[in-house]
Amino acid sequence: MQVSSLNEVKIYSLSCGKSLPEWLSDRKKRALQKKDVDVRRRIELIQDFEMPTVCTTIKVSKDGQYILATGTYKPRVRCYDTYQLSLKFERCLDSEVVTFEILSDDYSKIVFLHNDRYIEFHSQSGFYYKTRIPKFGRDFSYHYPSCDLYFVGASSEVYRLNLEQGRYLNPLQTDAAENNVCDINSVHGLFATGTIEGRVECWDPRTRNRVGLLDCALNSVTADSDMNILLFRINSLPTISALKFNGALTMAVGTTTGQVLLYDLRSDKPLLVKDHQYGLPIKSVHFQDSLDLILSADSRIVKMWNKNSGKIFTSLEPEHDLNDVCLYPNSGMLLTANETPKMGIYYIPVLGPAPRWCSFLDNLTEELEENPESTVYDDYKFVTKKDLENLGLTHLIGSPFLRAYMHGFFMDIRLYHKVKLMVNPFAYEEYRKDKIRQKIEETRAQRVQLKKLPKVNKELALKLIEEEEEKQKSTWKKKVKSLPNILTDDRFKVMFENPDFQVDEESEEFRLLNPLVSKISEKRKKKLRLLEQQELREKEEEEEPEGKPSDAESSESSDDEKAWVEEVRKQRRLLQQEEKVKRQERLKEDQQTVLKPQFYEIKAGEEFRSFKDSATKQKLMNKTLEDRLKIEAKNGTLSVSDTTVGSKQLTFTLKRSEQQKKQQEAEKLHRQERKRLRRSAGHLKSRHKRGRSFH
Repeated sequence: MQVSSLNEVKIYSLSCGKSLPEWLSDRKKRALQKKDVDVRRRIELIQDFEMPTVCTTIKVSKDGQYILATGTYKPRVRCYDTYQLSLKFERCLDSEVVTFEILSDDYSKIVFLHNDRYIEFHSQSGFYYKTRIPKFGRDFSYHYPSCDLYFVGASSEVYRLNLEQGRYLNPLQTDAAENNVCDINSVHGLFATGTIEGRVECWDPRTRNRVGLLDCALNSVTADSDMNILLFRINSLPTISALKFNGALTMAVGTTTGQVLLYDLRSDKPLLVKDHQYGLPIKSVHFQDSLDLILSADSRIVKMWNKNSGKIFTSLEPEHDLNDVCLYPNSGMLLTANETPKMGIYYIPVLGPAPRWCSFLDNLTEELEENPESTVYDDYKFVTKKDLENLGLTHLIGSPFLRAYMHGFFMDIRLYHKVKLMVNPFAYEEYRKDKIRQKIEETRAQRVQLKKLPKVNKELALKLIEEEEEKQKSTWKKKVKSLPNILTDDRFKVMFENPDFQVDEESEEFRLLNPLVSKISEKRKKKLRLLEQQELREKEEEEEPEGKPSDAESSESSDDEKAWVEEVRKQRRLLQQEEKVKRQERLKEDQQTVLKPQFYEIKAGEEFRSFKDSATKQKLMNKTLEDRLKIEAKNGTLSVSDTTVGSKQLTFTLKRSEQQKKQQEAEKLHRQERKRLRRSAGHLKSRHKRGRSFH
């Protein structure tokens, strides 16, 4: 059990502690209780009071015996019997539940509004009936006298489903584009709906006519509101996110910008505007009549405040984001649906007694208040590993004397004091010397104080100190707003500690700007020398030396003030000469260097192609298919012919390289030469035959 207190109101968290997995056996759970202190000390008020992933909504039946909650994943509803302190049943659903309503005193009649436009009715035995509405629903209310269900959602119409006749009735036509929430007054049956434009429309179910209109968006801006919050509200129009009636004339309205407006139905102006100061949408609003409190909740906090004065009574800020809040009737118990598997149970004794099924909580909390125990950490000292090294206790790591916690260890405070006294027996002498030093510094405060300059950028620090002194003198004469000093600002602390930030006096920028402040810098350098000498004397002697003040310097003539122009010209000439020398050195280096040809190796089987070929190939790839086909047809690598069926036939020939073309021409010449030789040989042979026959 975790106890927190705000405004002297104690809140007991009954759901804190470790949650054990469902698959663990009873034997393993008992073994864990013996070993783990957190598991042994936790209070499991209702067994398995959790969801697999997230809990979205939670409600209590009218008789107070059953607690129903919906969540994911998979979408499901769980019913807990408070008399048995355990889970009664669990039903899985087809889609996630937006909200649900318990129509009967127990769990026998339940209506679920799903996020896929389906409305599902459940009886005591399970699923009963399913229907669908035309638009996505966001909230609904049940009118008991007429047995009508009023559904609001992403539409300007309010759909009515009569459960006695079993059919839809004519919808109510509102002036809004969409409706977010709705509620019905249990005293006189007035139906109210909150719109996306920041208005509340009230309807009479008997005549099906609108009887009132409240503009809550304009009334949410008050004179006490913060300027940043006002700008946020102007940029984003406040819409209605929560609505709740209390009695015949009181109504509370929650907006998406984090305000709760309390109305009397006889007036269009709010009685009270309460701001959560978080800018988050209000999730739910509940009335606590015994103490005249209103419980308003957003995703981060539950605030309890007086409905007459708006004064904060107490607040509850869970570890995880909130989805829904339910106040157990006629008790001080609060149930929350969180963005975590475990659902929250909080008991606030000031709001009321514990419910009948857990009346032992009253005795438990009374005993805790009568016998307040000191926390475990009062007798222990938290030390880091570095502290253990300084004390010489690193060998105790892993022993019972040290309890590991986060980045350090807890050890007994008595052991810590003993070891510290043994390690540093002269602690009292050091303390005495520190006190004497403080007294001496207090007496020296009336004397002229030396300026302690940093190790890096001393001249810049001295300049800033002089400017600060001049500002202080000016503020004595005139009331001027003092700006923050760089020396005291933590953002610029590294500039006077890290040597990498030292001003380079040899750089071009510094040499050009230096003549402008040369006379002032000379004075400052003299002042720096005097300060360094005084620091050396202070180190050598214990008492402060008396001498000439650091600002006793000879005044200089006004004629030297114009000498900076000649100094700037001189520096420019020097820079030009240096640049000229550098250019000459670069030319000599370029003349001495000999450019050597670079060779590139071509892989085996590849041919060298000029860079023009790659450029033409890239241009060819950028063209369309039609243009490429035309070019290939001109080059002879493509032939188009018509077939008998009437379609086109394309024939591509591979483009040969120059070497292949030369080789092909050589082979062709070789074949022609062989043919010519054969013809000449045949001709000679025939002539020889003819000569022999003639002889």
